[in-house]
Amino acid sequence: MGLTPLEIEALTLSLRVGVWSTICSLPLGIAVAFLLARRDFPGKQLVNGIIHLPLVLPPVVVGYALLVLLGRNGIIGAWMYASFGVTVAFKWQGAAIASGVMAFPLLVRAIRLSLDAIDRGLEAAARTLGAGRLRVFCTVTMPLAAPGILAGAVLAFARSVGEFGATITFVSNIPGETRTLPIAIYSLTQTPGGDAAALRLTIISVVLAMAALLISEFLAQRIARRIGQAPATA
Repeated sequence: MGLTPLEIEALTLSLRVGVWSTICSLPLGIAVAFLLARRDFPGKQLVNGIIHLPLVLPPVVVGYALLVLLGRNGIIGAWMYASFGVTVAFKWQGAAIASGVMAFPLLVRAIRLSLDAIDRGLEAAARTLGAGRLRVFCTVTMPLAAPGILAGAVLAFARSVGEFGATITFVSNIPGETRTLPIAIYSLTQTPGGDAAALRLTIISVVLAMAALLISEFLAQRIARRIGQAPATA
């Protein structure tokens, strides 16, 4: 049952992709969730639909769209390469971007549900005591939304680690660079004698996902008890 160096490499890469995609998505996810939960503006439903598109589109479509946009000859990717010599296609950074895009709707939804559950009277009370909007947001809104933020972040991490379709379309299957756990499992199932290794990585994927969900629930409940509210669920 020992893992080979290639299997350890795939596991390590998946964890790196999951961590970085979640860290980079979290600030934008909080901002978008707050905008959708607290503001009315023209085209709000359209924006909401676009954000949730990755949930209903085939992942391959998302990966191809990223390739068209961010590939070396893509609409944005060509400018990035010409201006800074930077390209993300066929690199692990591109895998993190693809995973982050696919997980973003789950992140936003969990945070938005948590924001919707907050008693707006608490924020109003803080403002009547002289706190500005930014201070209310940082000292009242964010702590109360913490269970949902945590749940969204862990769900996004788990989704990022398990992403396959968009990743393989955007960054291909390059050992040591873009071969994450799901791609490694796919490759092993296509290799004679690779069934045992594929089974090992499948078990690891299940354990990793379950651990992320259990940790998320435990921490969310603990934070909710400390601030005296029920934990938000997606």
